[in-house]
Amino acid sequence: MRNRLSAGALLSSLIFLLPLITAPAAHAAQTLAQVQIRVQQLQEDATTAAEGAQEAKVQLSALTRNLAGIQAQAAIQGKTVDAISKTLGSIAIEQYKSGSMSQSLELLFSSDPSLYLSSAGSLEAITRRKSTQLRKFQSAEQALNASSLTVSDRLAQVKVLQKTLAQRSALATAKLAEAQALLATLKKEDRDRLAKLALDQENADQASSLVAAKSAAGVSGRGGIALKFALQQIGDVYVFGAAGMKYWDCSGLTMRAFAAAGVSMPHSAAAQARMGKSVPFNKKQPGDLLFFGRPVSHVAIYLGGGRMVHAPHTGARVKVAEASLGSKPLVAVRRF
Repeated sequence: MRNRLSAGALLSSLIFLLPLITAPAAHAAQTLAQVQIRVQQLQEDATTAAEGAQEAKVQLSALTRNLAGIQAQAAIQGKTVDAISKTLGSIAIEQYKSGSMSQSLELLFSSDPSLYLSSAGSLEAITRRKSTQLRKFQSAEQALNASSLTVSDRLAQVKVLQKTLAQRSALATAKLAEAQALLATLKKEDRDRLAKLALDQENADQASSLVAAKSAAGVSGRGGIALKFALQQIGDVYVFGAAGMKYWDCSGLTMRAFAAAGVSMPHSAAAQARMGKSVPFNKKQPGDLLFFGRPVSHVAIYLGGGRMVHAPHTGARVKVAEASLGSKPLVAVRRF
């Protein structure tokens, strides 16, 4: 009897203690889930910053080309000003040597009217020539001054963009470093577990993406060509700033996809959002570009059926996914 009671008491004790025994495991699982969510958020933040860097890079490239053109124009204008200045100097020397003013007075009182008339004509021609060159000089000098001011303004803009590019690139790198530091605080077995979960998810996404890609077979036009190109990259790895052929970021993928269709566009989601024809959200078709975020920081190609193909973020592969990014709203649809 005593043994039976002891066994019953022991069972009761175990039932009572079970929640206390399992609580740490549940807490650990919740912590891992929170870490996983935080790491993914940091990766998405890095992607946003990286796309901002791409936008700054595109703007800087365009501004640098513009600056080079203005500087070349200013150099030509400077040579023009120098040439006119030399011509004016020659005219002044010519008039000084000929003593044109005193000569004109002498001719005025000359007893030979024909000599006055012929010489006066030459003097008037010199005066007209000088007046014309002076007007040309003033016009050229004004143009040169305007170009010089524009060059100074563009140089200031270049410095601002260079700073912006450096800041956004550094922010992207910092976000990834923060994610790595967070993972480093976990035990090795927990890191391995998260890595396996992520890998399993990517493999599952890739398998379903390859099945979904078959629905693009009948899509035609430029959008169709771009869509099929992007779908051929399913499984490739995301790397910010990359544009193929094994590594992509979101705008690098769309840039190369539309290049295959004969459409040239810059390597920037924000810049691409300013191109093409605007389409109402409820009229989007397979092959249209979808833009997300305010400001725009992500781009994808619409597959149809509420799905898109895109290069999501660090740690992910090119895949087909739902045409939604949660915290980043759809802000534009463009057709080419």
